[in-house]
Amino acid sequence: MPWRLLETQPVSIIGSMVRPTQLLHPLREPAPPLPAATVLLLRDSPEGIEVLMTRRSMQASFAPGAYVFPGGGIDAGDASAHPIADRRPTQDDTRLTQAIAAVRESFEELGVLLARHADDGRPVGADLVASMDRSTRAPVSFADQCAALGLRLATDTVFTLAHWITDRDLPKRFDVPFLAARMPEGQTPTADDHEQFEPCWVRPADALARHAAGHFFMIFPTLRTLERMSAYADVDALLDACARRAEGEGPLWTSCPRAGLVNGKERRYMEHEHPYGELAMVCPDGQIVHALDWQSEQPVALLKNVRRLTAPNPSAMTGPGTNSYLVGDAETGYIVIDPGPNDAGHIERLYRATGGHIRMIVCTHSHSDHSPAAAPLQTMCAERPPILGLPSAPTARANARFVPDQSLADGERLALAAQHTLRVVHTPGHAANHLCLVLEEDGLLFSGDHVLNGSTTVVDPPDGNMNAYLDSLDTLDASCAQHGVEFILPAHGHVIGDARKAIGHLKAHRLKREAKIAAAMRQRPDGTPDDWLPIAYDDVPERMWPVAARSLAAHVERIRSMAG
Repeated sequence: MPWRLLETQPVSIIGSMVRPTQLLHPLREPAPPLPAATVLLLRDSPEGIEVLMTRRSMQASFAPGAYVFPGGGIDAGDASAHPIADRRPTQDDTRLTQAIAAVRESFEELGVLLARHADDGRPVGADLVASMDRSTRAPVSFADQCAALGLRLATDTVFTLAHWITDRDLPKRFDVPFLAARMPEGQTPTADDHEQFEPCWVRPADALARHAAGHFFMIFPTLRTLERMSAYADVDALLDACARRAEGEGPLWTSCPRAGLVNGKERRYMEHEHPYGELAMVCPDGQIVHALDWQSEQPVALLKNVRRLTAPNPSAMTGPGTNSYLVGDAETGYIVIDPGPNDAGHIERLYRATGGHIRMIVCTHSHSDHSPAAAPLQTMCAERPPILGLPSAPTARANARFVPDQSLADGERLALAAQHTLRVVHTPGHAANHLCLVLEEDGLLFSGDHVLNGSTTVVDPPDGNMNAYLDSLDTLDASCAQHGVEFILPAHGHVIGDARKAIGHLKAHRLKREAKIAAAMRQRPDGTPDDWLPIAYDDVPERMWPVAARSLAAHVERIRSMAG
């Protein structure tokens, strides 16, 4: 069989990215981001934090008409103002320059000056600020005006809240820290009526509600910053959170968003959100062309050699449905990964998508939403491709019995014309016969149910085993390191980016949950799993507790085995 190559010896890293030849969209160079700085001026109100915002000119080259926080580009004069700027011991030159730029911009745009008198530390008053020239074309620079008046910039009170890098699809981009500072007392913001208009104090929740109603347009970074600000009760709480990160002067979060299409409309996402990894893989340079809608009628092209067809079996257990993957092309033929449930329409669509030119059918495990379609799909193909996988163990449930035509060895390689090579990785835990597959040439991991996007997999004893599951996560991490895997293609949900980080988070989540279960067992030493479940899964909706009870049983089994 020339399409199948056996090799179980370890290999070195093949690559660290998808082959450019397999990308759907031509590579392009995004516009370089320009250095800038933005400042959130904050004050307390009886209803909570308020932030100062202003509306940009409709003629602005970036975000015209949007309500924003004051800010703008960093210029050469900002670095030269270091001698009159106060800094924290951990504030390096870059951070100080950013803070100076934010202070200057808030002065020029809104007439708000974060500064103090050098002789006695008094904050500047409104009258002194009003006497200064706010024009960007002033004959005397901002820094020189401050120096002549004996002022020092209060940049030591300005903290980094966030770090935003403008989306790759936009023609004008910025690399901009969002800084935060308390509004100086006794000053009143006044817009320059050239670049900025209508300064207003607004609670984050109110700004978000007005935007949703169509009355207060804001761009994505502003929206997400306000959403996260809503978690803080007052200005001190927010600034304290920033100060706790001040040892390294790092932001609370960093993001360069990506955009896709949902119902034909652009929608943007941050790195932690479910579609981000898929957009990074399909449109690495930020093209807004990829549809993220879930549907079961047509295969979704992810790369030239990888398509996804989602079965019409959405549920609380399967998310949007089971993903069947088609690896290969018309010239090499296809490997079908996880053909899915025995749904005649789904099977017919798999056959049509491949033209029946299927070389292999691989099941990651035997569960009823993954393997039952294998035999009917095989029957439809004239060449009767072999069904590959691992046979179900005696511990499998009755509806998860599975016997492949051929069993796959750990490390075995499945090759299509030496162009698309899948390496088998045995990963028991979710099921005793679970396996994953690495597409070596493109650094992709097909994870079956071992790693999911948007949820954690169920580990259901006796066929599921938590010790084996956690060990298999380590195996996958090592495999990702060995083969330069960047992306995980799960059986449920969108593609996951930053593969090793995702696996690390998943293991940490499992161990954190296990710690809660162990604490519940100590709290109720004479209790039963039914007693421990509400304590250990108090952060999970009660409707999901029957499912969570299965994984709890697996954790209890592991805890007791470790106790001796």
